Amino acid sequence: MELVKVTIDGITVEVPSTFTVIEAAAKAGIRIPQLCYHPELTKEGACRVCVCEIEGAKGLPAACVFPVRDGLVVHTNTPKVRATRKAVVELLLANHPQDCLFCQKNNDCELQSIAADLGIREVPYQGEKRKAEKDLSNPSLVRDPNKCILCGRCIRACHERQGLDIYGYINRGFKTVVGPAFGFGLGDVPCTYCGQCAAVCPTAAICEKDDTERVFAALGDPKKYTIVQTAPAVRVALGEALGLPAGEIVTGKMVAALRRLGFDKVFDTNFSADLTIMEEGSEFLERVTKGGVLPMITSCSPGWINFIELKYPDLLPHLSTAKSPQGMFGALTKTYWPEKNGMAVEDIYSVSIMPCTAKKSECVRPQLQSNPGLPDVDAVLTTRELARMIKSAGIDFKSLPEEEYDSPLGTSTGAGVIFGVTGGVMEAAIRTVHFLLTKQEIPGIVFTPVRGMEGIKEAQVVVPINGQDVTVKLAVAHTLRNAKILMDKIRAGQADYHFIEIMACPGGCIGGGGQPQPVNAEIRAARTAATYTADERNVLRQSHNNPEIQALYKDWLGAPLGEKSHHLLHTHYGKQERKL
Repeated sequence: MELVKVTIDGITVEVPSTFTVIEAAAKAGIRIPQLCYHPELTKEGACRVCVCEIEGAKGLPAACVFPVRDGLVVHTNTPKVRATRKAVVELLLANHPQDCLFCQKNNDCELQSIAADLGIREVPYQGEKRKAEKDLSNPSLVRDPNKCILCGRCIRACHERQGLDIYGYINRGFKTVVGPAFGFGLGDVPCTYCGQCAAVCPTAAICEKDDTERVFAALGDPKKYTIVQTAPAVRVALGEALGLPAGEIVTGKMVAALRRLGFDKVFDTNFSADLTIMEEGSEFLERVTKGGVLPMITSCSPGWINFIELKYPDLLPHLSTAKSPQGMFGALTKTYWPEKNGMAVEDIYSVSIMPCTAKKSECVRPQLQSNPGLPDVDAVLTTRELARMIKSAGIDFKSLPEEEYDSPLGTSTGAGVIFGVTGGVMEAAIRTVHFLLTKQEIPGIVFTPVRGMEGIKEAQVVVPINGQDVTVKLAVAHTLRNAKILMDKIRAGQADYHFIEIMACPGGCIGGGGQPQPVNAEIRAARTAATYTADERNVLRQSHNNPEIQALYKDWLGAPLGEKSHHLLHTHYGKQERKL
């Protein structure tokens, strides 16, 4: 790769010739303000907040799209640059609601932060403001076009990461807005509610639907018995929203915080991840040995489930019938728990803490009602929402002691925790499927071929089936753009895989749409490393060795794929119909 020397504010750095000025400045330790720019999306140069003076160039070019060249000299902090940036942000604010104190992203808004850094204390421009209705048409996301700054990040994230093209620019000039075609809401178009648009939005134009007040109300209701479950990826990301470094494992502090919020029982979704492996692994073996539909595809990611129901309904028989870990846990809280504790199911309020906005849409599915008319999960909070609740309650998170989950639904294995990363479900399944076949533990717990951030990973493992060694072919994909590649291969009859794992978000759940912002490759890498560390620290690393799972089957469920398991822990999916 060709390297060039660039001088920025008197600092000379050597960078690849493919860099733009904003990337070169970052290497020099100079942060140029940015709104439309995102390091993982194509560069657009739309907002002009990153303008700078470049010797030999006309005007004030946008640093995010101006390419470097050898000998380039850049000035990022001249009076002209500062005045121009300030004017650009003032104009954005002139057409922006002045409700920062009440905004969901107060103190977490990139526009607010840049305005403060530029010393803007008033908006000198007055005039007409854009007026549009909020989009409340779905269970997961809220769109407020009035807070949109037309940066285009959501358009690019939806297209480049997910291949869906839900968003586009509508109208022209002052009337330009970003949204689905023809003014439809997200609930009317083939949106999967993955939340990757919300994950990159610099303002509150796209946010998760906030359910914190509903949960606070349940916690304050003496008639409600509140149960909470926490997903694997939450424990390696929650700390970021509460002042801790990326990738800090905060499991014990999170449990302590949930108890201080008032939950009666604090359980771990990792428990039901282990349960998922027992059911899904058994289902896979049944399909292989008895001639079921192959390849079998995982069903843990609700964004992915929405995608296949919307785009590939003809391939639904390939899905595992196992509910997601959230779905399985919800079923247990509204059946097993009240039965064993002599409680009325109507008195139980079940909450999930998830890294995923699409989990909010999953919990309202009629398939997740073990008792007709009663949802198994009453409310889903994203990692961001939990952080807001902890702050609202005045809990000093950093000083909390480490506490343990309640039992028996709080015991889990390392296999459960790696559900939070791409390839984790596959690796956990391999650990257990090998045992179910051979009654012997797999040599070497770690299965590296399914680890890593490649968009599509392929691997194979040799296992004895019906007395013969069979090479089982595996595939792992994350993001819906990559899922589409695999689905097209299956539809064309070109996929000879036996088992496929698909996660809707980059890196899997650690990059979910409900995780703390910002999210980039470095942060996802820290969360991933922490997830594998949590696995390594666990004494138990295979789902079938979880003593509480063994007891659950022995005392209540019976056996994997048994009558009770099939009724409570499995489901089927169907084609989704939307207006557009």
